[in-house]
Amino acid sequence: MKKLKWYFKLYGMFLSQHLKAVMHSRADFFIGFLAFFLIQFGGIAFIALIFRQIPDLLGWTFYDLLFIYGFANIPRGIDHMFTDYLWLLAGNVIVNGEFDRYLLRPMHPLFQIIAQRFQPDGVGEVIIGVILVVYASVKGGIEFSPFKIMMFIVFILFSTLIYTSIKLILASLAFWLKRSQSILFMFYSMSDFAKYPLEIYHKFIRSFITYIVPFALTAYVPASYFLGAAELAPTLALVIGIGILAFTFGYYLFNKGMKQYESVGN
Repeated sequence: MKKLKWYFKLYGMFLSQHLKAVMHSRADFFIGFLAFFLIQFGGIAFIALIFRQIPDLLGWTFYDLLFIYGFANIPRGIDHMFTDYLWLLAGNVIVNGEFDRYLLRPMHPLFQIIAQRFQPDGVGEVIIGVILVVYASVKGGIEFSPFKIMMFIVFILFSTLIYTSIKLILASLAFWLKRSQSILFMFYSMSDFAKYPLEIYHKFIRSFITYIVPFALTAYVPASYFLGAAELAPTLALVIGIGILAFTFGYYLFNKGMKQYESVGN
């Protein structure tokens, strides 16, 4: 417990320093934040345009899709806020020998990498996600009891864990490949599939994003429970089970990769 408190204190210090650096250029920060909101609203407009032509998509209504789209944004945004530096680990950190500094400090390197950066864009994703979920629930007649709210939080937490685990697994490949950013980008792009009902995709794609790169478990699958299209017990067991397994494998792969790491020398 004492060590956990120490890590929380250290994270606060890392976060404070990073936010100072971000706010040093406020114009860039607010322009980037605004651009991110415009991109998100572009996705919502796309859904609206589809439903102008097709009022019912394989039994899913416009508000059902808004709910799934909003749900997808929340765990993705939380992960975006806190683990964005994994993209740089997959990029140039290994090949440039920058990983050396993480090995010299008396902290686990994975903690240092996660604490290295806080991405404010993720806040926008979470805000938009919450707004869409609330709006779709009110307009679509989706009822939330205190128990469902608790389940919603549990699903969000483990969906976030799945996002982080996928990034960690693919970023850790850089210990062997030196760079794995292109692989991470390729697979991470598949998360967009999870923003829509799986029924509209080919069976192979449905299976791939559910069991191989399980982005469907971060949005469509848990959202289906709140939309009355799935049972709680199997859905909860699947999301929690895959989340724990994925993170365990990602953490193992990261530690295994550290043993393979060689500095660039001089």
